Amino acid sequence: MRFWANLVGYQLVWFVIVISASRGQPWLGIAASLVFIVLQTFTSTTRKSDMRALLATFICGFLLDGALVAVGWLHYASPLLSLPAPVWILALWMAFAMTLNHSMAFLRGKTVMAALLGGIGGPLAYLGAARGFNAVIFVAPAWHAIALLAIGWAIALAALAVLTQRWAVESTESTLQPEHMQ
Repeated sequence: MRFWANLVGYQLVWFVIVISASRGQPWLGIAASLVFIVLQTFTSTTRKSDMRALLATFICGFLLDGALVAVGWLHYASPLLSLPAPVWILALWMAFAMTLNHSMAFLRGKTVMAALLGGIGGPLAYLGAARGFNAVIFVAPAWHAIALLAIGWAIALAALAVLTQRWAVESTESTLQPEHMQ
């Protein structure tokens, strides 16, 4: 049940964030992301790893989306509160982080699979946000941004899969040690 709640919850957050940003109300999506993160944290058995994933994923989003904004290949609806990427897209990355130890846990340690999924799924999500909701605008030629998204998401998801695997192993090892050894 937790798997499905995480998977469906994230998808709902994705739609709320993208739609609210496209309508000039990014705070609704940011609030939805925060609620999702709090609920997932409250019910998680991997809180420490989840918090690490939040930070690592925020950094990935900041670097990738920030680079795309900086070079002018992407424009975002509701660009207020940009760091240089808008806060709403960073909130979406952070909501995604909460899937890494849950509905996306099957990617832990599977670097090639994670890279393929990231390289394909990442750009498709941006294209969906662009074509379906006008939350993202690809500046011509769009293939530059799509290629950078594919490379960036492949690297990011592969790295996150390695990190979450490492954190899961660390967590298991620390729970196996006698209490006086911790």
